[in-house]
Amino acid sequence: MTVELSCALAPSMDTPDHIQLAESLGYKRVFLYDSPPLYPDLWMQLARAAERTSTIVLAGAGVIPSNRSVMTTASAISSLVDMVGPERVSVTFGTGMTSRLAMGLRPLKWAYVAAYASAVRSLLRGEVVEWEGNLIQMLHSPGFARLPIEVEVMLAVAGPKGQEAARNVADGAFGGMYPIPGFDRSPCLTFGTVLQPGESADSPRVMNAAGHLAAVSAHWGLEFGGIEDQLPQGQAWLDAYAEVPEERRHLAIHRDHLVGLNERDSRFVDADMLTSLDLVLTPEGWRDKVDKMEKEGATEIAYQPAGDDIPGELERFAAIWH
Repeated sequence: MTVELSCALAPSMDTPDHIQLAESLGYKRVFLYDSPPLYPDLWMQLARAAERTSTIVLAGAGVIPSNRSVMTTASAISSLVDMVGPERVSVTFGTGMTSRLAMGLRPLKWAYVAAYASAVRSLLRGEVVEWEGNLIQMLHSPGFARLPIEVEVMLAVAGPKGQEAARNVADGAFGGMYPIPGFDRSPCLTFGTVLQPGESADSPRVMNAAGHLAAVSAHWGLEFGGIEDQLPQGQAWLDAYAEVPEERRHLAIHRDHLVGLNERDSRFVDADMLTSLDLVLTPEGWRDKVDKMEKEGATEIAYQPAGDDIPGELERFAAIWH
């Protein structure tokens, strides 16, 4: 396998320890999600990790423009660069698919995300930027920021609009579950767990480590419609959430997003679902899957562990590279 090994994490209070472990295991980058309704602040956790690591690239993943002003984001990036240098900082901007849905909002338009990413890059170069009808600039005196700054910027994309935006303003495209071909930098977000000898897909450990993504695959059908036609138990899944008042339903759907199975989702996620989504594979099966992803355009695998044993998941996945 020639693709790079990276990891993605839902930030928690233990994230700096997990990043330190990931570095020791050979992970090249760590991407932290930007979802304030669900996780601690990614910049705070990256700064904490910067104090105890020396080589791993620290990356914000799916940084959402509506969460912070362009100036706030540029300042946060410059602060992290001051700690570790620009070569160890990477930023991926996104439309806020999860972060905004968890607050009852719809994702941002790609035109706005692209303009935001471009404005942040210009600010970091020390340029004057027109934003929301005003001229703005990082006015940091010496000792407050080391301008100009150049860091890697990517967009978290799926469809053609996002890919076009990435080609126009970014250095690469970050794909969620599916490789995005045609880019020199194309990390692909990957979920699941490595089956151990004699272990079955319905074991408690496997369900704890991989069930979260099976649930998320149903959440899009719940949010945007069609789950009753997409999944064998789709109608029952829909009915389970229908009992929640509509104005609060998004709060119930996204509880434990990408970190575990909430009470409703656990009724429907089973071993067959995990297997059909390629979330539970032997080491050999994972190598085959990674090889396929590389052929489809991935330049990097960003593995996101979950469950109660994040260190163990990181160790088991890193072992398939050796």
